[in-house]
Amino acid sequence: MNRIESIARHLFGDNQPCKCGGGHVVCLGCAVCRAEKPDQIYDPQAPLASIIDATLLRADATQSEINALCDLANDYKCASVCVNSHFSHPLQLRLSSSVKSCTVINFPLGAGYKYAVAAEALAVINTGIEELDMVQNLSAVKSGHILHSYELIRTIAELCRSNGVLLKVILETCFLSPEEIIACALYAKKAGAEFVKTSTGYGTAGATEENVRLLRETVGPKIGVKASGGIKTREQALALVAAGANRIGASNVKALL
Repeated sequence: MNRIESIARHLFGDNQPCKCGGGHVVCLGCAVCRAEKPDQIYDPQAPLASIIDATLLRADATQSEINALCDLANDYKCASVCVNSHFSHPLQLRLSSSVKSCTVINFPLGAGYKYAVAAEALAVINTGIEELDMVQNLSAVKSGHILHSYELIRTIAELCRSNGVLLKVILETCFLSPEEIIACALYAKKAGAEFVKTSTGYGTAGATEENVRLLRETVGPKIGVKASGGIKTREQALALVAAGANRIGASNVKALL
């Protein structure tokens, strides 16, 4: 029995076999069954820009910098522009219809109170945001209370689903053991997230090929894997895509393209 399957059986029991191809092998009883959904794997024939979330999350980011990033993303046809929620509304006014608007919640520490994070999510959803990157409850996970993190993700996933918003869950892998990465990815998948994501970019390390490969092996082909944090070159981005990422978060888009 492989390590991922062993952890899945420990967490979820000896359920029927899954139909979605994840390394967990047993069915997780996900909030959304993805067995019939298309695979979320990068098509090498597609431009790299099409899977890049052009990102600017600095505390001192200015409106003019956000505008410039939007214009850049429009020109290159990036997947989305991801900014702090203060810029959620002007972001949507600036972007072309092909580039999604994205913001972050419970960011960057992943230590917010469940109801506060839910209120934050609803507030940004009501601005019309199209994608949401949420840090899981990292404090709960490290305290041995991973179910608290799962409940938070499930709550936000339900809000997003009912409003047509795509949810990515940031695990912050630099603080997690491989076993914790597997367990957190499984719970994010079970909760109904569309993506698992490596990093905030504010932790002790960013995305690694090893962790991206582990995430893809864990969740299988039916949900997305986003690599983010410390990606500064095209070579890095392509290596992470080869490891299994189908979305890249980057602040220096030109360097990657």
